This record gives sequence, structure tokens and C-alpha cells, in this order.
Amino acid sequence: MLSGGPPPRPPTQDQMYGPAGQGGQHFFRYSQCNGKKKALCIGINYAGQNGELKGCINDAVNMRNFLCRRHGYRQEDIVMLRDDSKNPMEKPTRANILRAMEWLVRDARPDDALFFHYSGHGGQTKDLDGDEDDGYDEVIYPLDFEQSGHIVDDLMHDVMVKPLPPGCRLTAIFDSCHSGTALDLPYVYSTEGKIKEPNLLAEAGQEVLSAVTSYARGDMMGVFRGAMGLVKTATGNSNKASKVAKATKTSPADAISFSGCKDSQTSADTQEAGQATGAMSYAFITALERNPQQSFQQLLVSVREILRAKYSQKPQVSVSLYCTVPLLNLS
Repeated sequence: MLSGGPPPRPPTQDQMYGPAGQGGQHFFRYSQCNGKKKALCIGINYAGQNGELKGCINDAVNMRNFLCRRHGYRQEDIVMLRDDSKNPMEKPTRANILRAMEWLVRDARPDDALFFHYSGHGGQTKDLDGDEDDGYDEVIYPLDFEQSGHIVDDLMHDVMVKPLPPGCRLTAIFDSCHSGTALDLPYVYSTEGKIKEPNLLAEAGQEVLSAVTSYARGDMMGVFRGAMGLVKTATGNSNKASKVAKATKTSPADAISFSGCKDSQTSADTQEAGQATGAMSYAFITALERNPQQSFQQLLVSVREILRAKYSQKPQVSVSLYCTVPLLNLS
């Protein structure tokens, strides 16, 4: 438990975002989360496919129940997509996922509290618009990805973040591999509550380590990617990508995303408390059951502490605004 009492509620007055001297500052509002509540929970086990998972449907059900039990969401305002559904409209196909994402943000208003949860496979693909530090976009894999393709982070941002008005909260949870910036929110926070900026020296060291590790495993594609990442770091492309992301993906909406791992990591499909589950979904719910009154920064620390003993993945938190980490208030 955290000492010092609960964090204060978000301020009601207009706030400013955007670093001074970089195109000026703009106004936004925190959501008071006392308006409409809607949620979309997606769990894909890929039954019968290569790479079948065990805990993703459980994750979606557990998250829905948690939202209803603890945060005032109603089941009739939550859309569930799961691959064991008998209803073809509730299957997590690419078309159904995008349709449900559009439903989630439709008619969004200030002070609404929208919630998105995805548990399934994630991956990466080559970045085509120059907004990724590592040169790769993050993707999620629908049930029918072999026929219809993946869903890239740029598209998820366009569908779920861009339409939101100032003062509307979107909380997103990605329990999937390579999900660090899966919603393309441009400001990634550390556990100290500071915005992470590109560190060229550290990035170069990581690329060298990645290439050496890949070579030791006989993974020549990994060697190539590590070498290309080193070239991009040396030429300053990481800083360029960061500037592009902040210029094109900063939003006045109150959007925040928790991910199960860094963009370069995988997330565990595991067993906890006798049930198949995603490690991130389990840790997120467990942390808030233990202490529902946490800021986003405190919650990031809590989730990492739960996972640290058994897993190497490091959950991330990213936001749409250049500001102090907003306060957790799902209810």
C-alpha cells in the first residue's frame, strides 16, 4: 500500500500542453470521468492456429468484470470480442475490431471515461511514415490476420485517439508482445514520472547488444536489424522520429496507454492464481484491487513490482499530452 493518502483528483480548469518554444502551447482538459462510460474488451486465444494462446479470453472477461465491479461500468455498455463466441459479430476479426473501436469513441464527450483492453498476439512491421524511433510500427493480430492482415498502431491511433475531444478520457491496456507504444501516444513516462527522451548513447549500446545476442543464437535477421538500428541511431534518425511523433500524434484528449512490455520485448501468456492469464492483465487488476487510489505513475510502479519476480517484461505507460502524468480515475 502507498502512504500519504490518495492522489488528488484531476483539476477542472483548462491546462496547457506542448513544450514552450516548439510551436507554442495549447489547451487541454483532464476528464473528470463522471460522464458516459463505455469499454471494449478483446481476448483472442487463436484456438486451433499456430501460436495458440491460453489466457486471453480469461483476460477480457476478468477486465470486464473488474470494470463493472470496481469502476461503475455496466455490462450493456461493454463490447466483448472473443474467438469462442457463437455470434459472428462478436468474433475478433479485423473488421469487427475496427468497427468496435469506432463504436467506442463514437459521440465521445468531455468527461467521458472510455476503456480499451486487448489481450492477444502483437508484433512489429516496417514504419512507413517516420514516427518510430526503432523504424518499426507496432501491430496487433486479429483472429483472421492470415486472411485480412494485422492492425497497425497508426490506424489504431487514427480510429481511437484523433476523434476524441479535449476532456475525454481513453484508457488503453495492451497485453501483447511489442506493445510499448501500440497506441502511438508520443510521450512515454518513466517510473519517476519523467518523459523519456531519445538517448542516443544508450540506444547505440542496446543495438550492439541486440546484434551480438542475435549472432550468438544464429539469428542473422536479428543481426541485420540490430545493425540497421545502429545506423539509424548514428545518423540521428531516432531524434527525427521523436519529433515527427510529437508533431503528428500529440492530442488534447486525455488518453493514456498501459502496455505489457517495451516495443522490443514479449509479453507472457502464463498461469496465475490457478488460471491461464496474460501477465500484464493479471498485474494491472491485482495492483488496483490492492490499492484503487493510485496515480498512473504509482500504478506503473505497482504493476512492475508484481511482475518483476517472475517476468523480464517491463510495462510501459504513454500519454497523448506533454504534461504531468494524469491521475488514475476510471470511475
